[in-house]
Amino acid sequence: MSLHRGAREREHERPARPVNPFYGEADPVAGMDTEPPRHTLPDGPISPHAAYQFVHDELMLDGNARLNLATFVTTWMEPTADVLLLECRDKNMIDKDEYPRTAELEQRCVAMLAHLWHAPDPHTAIGCSTTGSSEACMLAGMALKRRWTQRNRDRYPGTARPNLVMGANVQVCWEKFCNFWEVEARQVPMEGDRFHLDADTAVALCDENTIGVVAVLGSTFDGSYEPVAEICAALDALQERTGLDIPVHVDGASGGMIAPFLDPDLEWDFRLPRVASINTSGHKYGLVYPGVGWALWREQDALPEELVFRVNYLGGDLPTFALNFSRPGAQVVAQYYTFLRLGREGYRAVQQATRDVACSMAERIAALGDFRLLTRGDQLPVFAFTTADDITAFDVFDVSRRMRERGWLLPAYTFPPDRQDLSVLRVVCRNGFSMDLADLFMADLKQLLTELRRQTAPLDRPENIATAFHH
Repeated sequence: MSLHRGAREREHERPARPVNPFYGEADPVAGMDTEPPRHTLPDGPISPHAAYQFVHDELMLDGNARLNLATFVTTWMEPTADVLLLECRDKNMIDKDEYPRTAELEQRCVAMLAHLWHAPDPHTAIGCSTTGSSEACMLAGMALKRRWTQRNRDRYPGTARPNLVMGANVQVCWEKFCNFWEVEARQVPMEGDRFHLDADTAVALCDENTIGVVAVLGSTFDGSYEPVAEICAALDALQERTGLDIPVHVDGASGGMIAPFLDPDLEWDFRLPRVASINTSGHKYGLVYPGVGWALWREQDALPEELVFRVNYLGGDLPTFALNFSRPGAQVVAQYYTFLRLGREGYRAVQQATRDVACSMAERIAALGDFRLLTRGDQLPVFAFTTADDITAFDVFDVSRRMRERGWLLPAYTFPPDRQDLSVLRVVCRNGFSMDLADLFMADLKQLLTELRRQTAPLDRPENIATAFHH
C-alpha cells in the first residue's frame, strides 16, 4: 500500500474554477459550473461522462506504457484476452464454491507450470496463484522458514536466529520478507564484474541457521541468470561435509517464463533435487496484464501443511495459502487463456522475438562507441549499459532525462553494494516492443547523442535521482 501525504492545499482555500460546459450531458451547464474537489468527497454525484472525462484528462499526463523500457510488466494483450478480463472482473478468486470453473483453471495453470518446470510428479506438485511475484516470494520464504523451524524446535526461538542467503541484486520483496518475518538477510555484495550471486559466495554465508538460498533466474539489474545448478552443487558438497541440508528457492519472476522456451537445456528448475520452490510473474514474461503470480513447490513435503488454512467460507471447505483473501479471478483466467492460446511453440516464438530485439538493440548501442555493455540481452531480453570510460560530456542520467523528453522511459540507476560507483541504463524488451519500435528508439538516441556530445560536463542531478531504480 502506497503512503501519500495530505493535499498540499486546503480545498476550501482554493478558488472555484470553471470547467468546459460540454462536459455536461443533456444540459451542458446544469450543475457543472465548477470542477469537483480533488481531495475530499464531492457533495453530490456528477454525470458518468463528466467523471470519466476528469479522470481521463488527468491520466493523459502518465507515460506511454508501450514506450516504458523500465518495466517488466506486460503492457499489451490481444483484444480477445481483454474481453475475457472484462467478463471475469467481478469474480472473487477466493470463492471457489461459487466460481468452480475459475478455480479449475487455476489448478490447470499450476499443473502446466509443474510440467514446464520438470516437477518430479506434476500431478502431486503443489502451487497457487498470487497477486504477483512479491506475494509468491513471501509465501516461499514462509515455507522455508517453517521447515527450518520444525527441524530446530530445540533452538528456535530461544538461541537461534534464522537467516536467508541471497545476492544484493534481489528484488526488494526479499528484503521485505526478511524484515516482516524476522529473518536475517545475508546479502552477498557485488564485486568487480560479478553482478549477482555465485556458488562460492553463497555457500560461504551458510550455516546451521540458514533457512535457504535464493537464486534469481534473471536479475532485474542487468538481465543475467544466476548459476542455479552450480549453487545447488556447492550446497550438495556442503551437506556432504557438514550435514547441513539447505534448500534453494528459485526466484524466476522473469526467467521462469523465458528459460523453459529459449534455454531448454539449462538446468535451473525441479530437475535439481535441491530446488524446493519456484515463483514466477504471470504478468511479466507470462504475458498477462498486472495482477497474477505463481508459486510452486516440488512436492507436498516442501510446503508445511500447518501453513495452509482451511476455512469454512460460504458453506465450503476452502484450503488457502495466501497473504490476502479476496482478489479478482480475471488475471488467472487470462493466464490460462494465454497458455491455451500460445502453447509451447507460441511462447517460444514470442520470447525468441523479444530476445532478438534485445540483442539487436544491444549490438547497435555498443556500435555507437559512447557506451559499454554490461549484458547483451541473450539471457533475459534485458540488457544494461553505461557510458564508455572516455565519455566525460554526459552521464547515464543525462541520457535518461533527455530520452524521456521524446517519450521513452529509460531508467538510470546505481548498482547496490559494493558497486555503488557504477551507474547504468537498462532496457527491458517485452512482447509488443517490436523491431520497428526499437528502430525508432535508436533513431532518437542517435539524434540525442549529437546534442549530448556538445555538453562540457554532465548536468547536476539530485541524489534521489541517482539512486532511483524501478524493478
